[in-house]
Amino acid sequence: MRKAQGIGFVYLSLFIALILTVMPLPQVVKLARPDWTLLVLMYWTLAMPHRVSIGTAFVFGFMVDVLVGTVLGVNALTYSVVIYIVASNYLKIRNFSVIQQALLLSILLAFYHLFLFWLSHFLVGVYFLAEYLWPVLTGMLAWPWLFWLLRRYRRQLKIQ
Repeated sequence: MRKAQGIGFVYLSLFIALILTVMPLPQVVKLARPDWTLLVLMYWTLAMPHRVSIGTAFVFGFMVDVLVGTVLGVNALTYSVVIYIVASNYLKIRNFSVIQQALLLSILLAFYHLFLFWLSHFLVGVYFLAEYLWPVLTGMLAWPWLFWLLRRYRRQLKIQ
């Protein structure tokens, strides 16, 4: 029973991240919105790489594509690539402090945004603006708080 409750909380947190991803915001704040779904996927991949990995990233990336209205498969592919990098190096990343993790994950977020831009430019013809990288900064700043919150609930509910 506890196992089902634990994985249920994981998916609940991912669905809350999806809601935060599509929640309406003013245009000024919208540009700097952290990539909540990707950040939560990164946390669960670091915490439980045997449960949340590339397949989960692909499914939730596809959901983000549908909800946001981008070309189908673009976020799914980029989420999968980023989560593959996190899953293949999770033992190393876990040993870093939360600040070092935030810096490393900001590099991965920058890679995500640049890869997403490249795919969008190739498919649709979007041109690069420096504002596309604001979510990298806000994601880096949100990581310690998100890490603390999800780890607290993971330990409290004994999710493994």
